[in-house]
Order: sequence, then C-alpha cells, then structure tokens
Amino acid sequence: MKKIALTLTAVILTLVGCKPNEENLKFTDKVEKAHHKQEFLAKEAVQFDLKLAFGGTERMDAKFTILTNSTKGIIEYKNGAKIIFDQDKVFYAATIPNEESVRFDAFTWEYFFLFPYKLMDPGTIWNSYDNIEKDQQNYLTEKLTFKSGTGDAPDDWYVVYADKKTNLLEKSAYIVTLKAGKKDAEKNPHAIQYLDYKEVDGIPIATKWVFWGWKEGKGLTEELGQATLTNIKFIKADAADFEPATDFKKK
Repeated sequence: MKKIALTLTAVILTLVGCKPNEENLKFTDKVEKAHHKQEFLAKEAVQFDLKLAFGGTERMDAKFTILTNSTKGIIEYKNGAKIIFDQDKVFYAATIPNEESVRFDAFTWEYFFLFPYKLMDPGTIWNSYDNIEKDQQNYLTEKLTFKSGTGDAPDDWYVVYADKKTNLLEKSAYIVTLKAGKKDAEKNPHAIQYLDYKEVDGIPIATKWVFWGWKEGKGLTEELGQATLTNIKFIKADAADFEPATDFKKK
C-alpha cells in the first residue's frame, strides 16, 4: 500500500511539475511544438496544389514544391510554366500568367504555408500585443516585426493569433509593403485565417486559407478571398528540378 501511495505521489508531482514548464514556454515555442516543427524540418520537401481566388476571381491554380528549409521552391502552373526561386533569386518562364507579380508570387504564398516553421527565422522580432478584440480570451497573441534588411520587405509586420487550447496558428494579420510603403500599407491591413487542419505524416497542416480585411481592436472584417490546399505530401527533392531552363528570365 505504501509503495502504491509513493508511486501515485510521484506521478502527481511529475504532472504538476510539467504544467508550469508548459505554461512558461515562449509563444513561438508553443506554436512550433504544436506544429511539429522538428518533424517538419526532418522532411526534405513538401508538395501541394494551391487554388487561390479573390473576389470570386481565380488568382492562382498551381502546384508548389518547396524545400522544408525554405531555400528553394517551384511553382508550376497548369500550362506547364514555372517559377523557380533559389534563396533570393527568382527565375521564371515567359509564359507564366502574371509576370509583373513574379517575386510576390514566388515568396508570398510559400511564406504563408511555411509560416508556422519560420517564426524564429533570423531577423524576426517578437513583442507582446494587447489584444482587445471581443474573442481575445480564445487566443495567444503576439506581434512580429523584422530587423532592417530582412528579406524583400522588412517593414512588414504580423499580429499572430494561436488557438489557446491547441497552440495551432489560427490567424495572422499583416501588411504588405513590397508594392507600397509602410504608411500606405497600414491603411489597409489584411489577415489570413488557417482552417481545416489535417495531419500529413503526423504533422498538422491547414488545408483552407481565408483572407480578410483586418482592423486593430476589431479583428477580422470583410472576407476577401479563399485558398484550398490539396494533394499535400512530403517528397524527396531532385536537385535537377530546381535548375531553371536556359530561356528562363530572372527577377
């Protein structure tokens, strides 16, 4: 009897001891753990089909192949045209649907997909955020900014919401300064909502994105667009696939 009591006491102390450790984890640690970051990075590459529409008009229908370390990626359109990015270099076929937005397309959509695994990338700065929205009790919320010189758009910022029960990302407000200055971008912030999580090799991945307008203190406003992700799978990468054809343009 004494032995059983000691065993139960040890179990209780272990459980009690674990709880503060979990609670004391940083916001980014909680989210990365929930998204199985280490398991994700142990894979070589991920592939998925993305259908994206804004205002009822199709914006993109393409297959993405991305190295999980985010250094290289391929976007292949239905007509066979490709965008290939390698670090900060972008190569593309002349037949892609929208040449003007090639860098935006190369880096924006893959960043949204990889976002849960890039929270602690070099140049990221995290600060507390005073969430006063009516449903604020449901979320862990912090604000992400970037050091000068980080990426194509270091003036971008994100207000990131994680579900308080699961620690999975649910939404992220953001501004896009690549095509506009920070002052103009802050007049029209948007948000992406991550929905319909499904496990792929044990790793939770959102299979639906909804894009919204966003207002500080109020949160999501009007719906702007949606994206669906299908045929998500982890694959072995072939280095030759990331080599641009000789007639590709560079931007």
